[in-house]
Amino acid sequence: MAGGRLQYRHLGRSSAHRQALLRNLVTSLFTHESISTTYPKAKEAQRLAEKLITLGKKNTEASRNSALKVFYTPHELLPKLFGELRERYANRPGGYTRVLRMEPMKEDQAPSAILELVDGPKDMRFAMTARTVARLEEEGKELNEMTQRNVEKVTQFRQDGEEKLKSMVERMKNLQVGDRTEPIKKKWEIQEMEKLKKKKPSTHLLDLGGA
Repeated sequence: MAGGRLQYRHLGRSSAHRQALLRNLVTSLFTHESISTTYPKAKEAQRLAEKLITLGKKNTEASRNSALKVFYTPHELLPKLFGELRERYANRPGGYTRVLRMEPMKEDQAPSAILELVDGPKDMRFAMTARTVARLEEEGKELNEMTQRNVEKVTQFRQDGEEKLKSMVERMKNLQVGDRTEPIKKKWEIQEMEKLKKKKPSTHLLDLGGA
């Protein structure tokens, strides 16, 4: 390999199994707009997802045929890719997806992450930015430089981005303080519940009685 650089992660699988895994991940991503997986898988699935959205923006017969070969549920997702998502990202030059690191989900402590479509209903950075703005406004403080940059990032290419952010900020203000983290923590809570289900106690009782 030229330069000795790794072009992609093998993910411990053969080429066919790796491709099947990535197809499954991007199918779930485009269905739910947000998925949780290991960090290496998220980064590889991100590459494929970005290519699919680029195909959607081209909106040609050739691009449709290419996307058809990737999705496991093409009849459900092709209309979304070449309709809703193509319109959502029409003015965005790139960066259609985002990978957010999170606490390890499994006992082996493998690096975990959330892979999401940006500017959608489950955009976590958008919700986190709205929560921060709401808190600063209630405290009567100015937006710091980092928050201002985040506001610009989450509204720049979102249709009616500034108005939608203001609406989300007002919603955050109307929530009880303890409820403001719910939209953000919900995914982690679901993951914790899944962990607990996997750790069900054994129902088999040992016979410790003597003769």
